[in-house]
Formats: sequence, structure tokens, C-alpha cells
Amino acid sequence: MQHVGATDRIFTVDVSRHEGGRVRLAGWLHHQRALARVTFVLLRDGRGIAQIVAVDGATREHLGSLLPESVIAVEGTVVASEQAPTGFELHDPEVTVVVATDVAPPFELRRPELGAQLPTILDHAAVALRHPRRRAAFRLAAASVAGFRATLDAAHFVEVHTPKVVAAATESGANVFPVDWFGRRAFLAQSPQFYKQMMVGVFERVYEVAPVFRAEPHDTVRHLAEYVSLDVEIGFIDDHRDVMHVLHDVLDGMFRAMHQHAYDALAELDLELPQVPTSIPAIDFTEAQTMIERATGEPVVGEPDLAPAHERWLGE
Repeated sequence: MQHVGATDRIFTVDVSRHEGGRVRLAGWLHHQRALARVTFVLLRDGRGIAQIVAVDGATREHLGSLLPESVIAVEGTVVASEQAPTGFELHDPEVTVVVATDVAPPFELRRPELGAQLPTILDHAAVALRHPRRRAAFRLAAASVAGFRATLDAAHFVEVHTPKVVAAATESGANVFPVDWFGRRAFLAQSPQFYKQMMVGVFERVYEVAPVFRAEPHDTVRHLAEYVSLDVEIGFIDDHRDVMHVLHDVLDGMFRAMHQHAYDALAELDLELPQVPTSIPAIDFTEAQTMIERATGEPVVGEPDLAPAHERWLGE
């Protein structure tokens, strides 16, 4: 048992460490269920959800007047319980209302899925993003980037930060967004390629995690006007196999980080990440084209690129 002071706030994921002690939680009123003699409350903070059990009449009446997503602080005694979602819950709670919500959210965050159309979700994004599955996606993204950085840092890469407003297109094959830069015509960078190559002459190995912008209004999952790009540049390579080796290690590091730092998020989304093999299977580009041509009867040899359907077929 570990005791904390009455004013020391802990996170919901740490409740189990304080069995028998009084702790203080703070967060959002996720859900409450009032029965004849007891009210069960779920409090959500930035790291998880904890159950609170209220039997005192005044406390139950106080809680019953609150709408979901009200911000509250709760001090209570930690008790082990098989019925609690995490195996522990707070008894004899003292509830303090920090901010009372005056309008109920347009959807119930306690549901497994948001029961609303996309326009409603976007109009109320500040609330919709609090849903456990939406939070899980952000945690996975954060863990993947952490793994990306850690892997490259261990391989003596240097993280750089390059300009995002440029005087000309930095990469062919992509349209750019023009902006007014104090009366001069400039563009949002669609790639840090030019700057990465410049910095290879400084550090040999560099990377960047940053947004890029491409004026490509294509209605496909392969084209985004803005996204976070994970860019790497390497000097002193013999051939493409050096690049493939770095890519292998980066993918392995990202998956390991997601397992280590966002395992609960994977479970929330019911995802199972693939294991990165010691050697990722690879085939020559012309061989791939020949395979596709034989399988589909479509003449693809000599084409500069592969169609998305062809890439999926090769992967399978």
C-alpha cells in the first residue's frame, strides 16, 4: 500500500498502486449509472478510466445533477473489486466540481463507437477526439514516431528542422500551395528533400518529422493535401540495399515502440501488428512487372510505376 497526500493528484492508471489509501483523481465525467442505493461513476483522465462508487445520498444527488464531460476532482479510498473495469475502484468519494457542463455532448463517449455522422463528429471534434478509440489512434501515432526517432538516433542520425515556406517547388511531380510572403510569392514546402540533401553534407545522416503540403485534390487514401512526413537522408551509400537496411530497422523500431508504449491502444483498436522479419522479402521491379503481366494479362512492362491494385497483389 502506498499513501499519498490528500492534495496529491494521481492518474487513473496508478490507482492500483494505492490500495487502502486515499487518493485524488481529476478528469472528465465519462459516465454514471444510478441504481436504487448506489451510483457508479466512470472518471476519465488523460491516461485511462477509473470507477467510483457513491452510496452517500448527498454525493449521489450532487453527481446526478452533472452532465457527461463535466470536469470533476474526486478524493476517495482505493478498494480492490473484481467488478471494477481495472480491478480497483474508489469508495467514500468526496466530489469537487471544477467545471460543470451545461450542454450534453451530441454523442455518448461511453459507447464502443461514436454514433454520429462525420459532419457532426467534425463539428464537435473537441469532444469527439476524447473517445477512447480516437485517443488510441493518437497514442499509436505518438509511439510510432517515438520509435522512428529512437531508432535513427541510435544509428547516429541527426534530427533537423527545415523551412516550410519556400521560394520554389522542392520536388517535381507535386503541385504546391502559393502563399503571400510579405508581398512576395512563396509556396508551402511539399518536401524537405532539398534541405535534407544539403544537411547530408553537414552530418551525413539526417531525418525530420514535420508536415508537408501538396496541392493534390485527389479523392483517394493515397493523396493528402497535408500530412506528417517521416523523412530520412543518408550519405555514403553503396546501393539501394543500404537504404533498405535502414528502412528495415526503422520499421522494426516503430513497431517495437508501439508494442512497448501503446499496448493498451492496440488492444482498444483490436489491432495486431505484424512482426518485422530479419529479412523483408524483396523482388526486382522488372520481375514484379512481369509477374503482374502474367497474372492479369495486362501489359505493365515499361510502365514507370505500379498501380495501387498491383502493389496490393504483390504484397499478398
